[in-house]
Amino acid sequence: MKDIKYIVIHCSDSPDDMNVHAKDIDRWHKERGWNGIGYHFVICRNGNIEKGRAIDVPGAHCYGVNSKSLGICLIGRKNFTEEQFISLYGLCTDLKFEYPGATIKGHHFFNKRKTCPNFKVLELLGKDLCQPSL
Repeated sequence: MKDIKYIVIHCSDSPDDMNVHAKDIDRWHKERGWNGIGYHFVICRNGNIEKGRAIDVPGAHCYGVNSKSLGICLIGRKNFTEEQFISLYGLCTDLKFEYPGATIKGHHFFNKRKTCPNFKVLELLGKDLCQPSL
């Protein structure tokens, strides 16, 4: 996938004290009949970044933009850790270097019925990082 227009931030909507990993989400998504984890990256409670779906394969995380987006999922529901936010910032910075024309948005931007990721992406990451840099 070369024409990445969006980096979409999600949360797992799992309890904030539950340690979930990419392999768990992969299992959950397969149990729903999908062909595996829909996100490209998962950020664990301790800040570790785990790979999900291969970056060259379209995601299954945001209806309508899967073919032109990368999905990042933070584990938890509302109370994310400082380590997660530090990792998110670093990962988004790296991805924006690779895909400078991409815009970073929360999942709720694309689906008004959702509150995911349950924090204000623009306020956390900053306008300069979230907007296309081309």
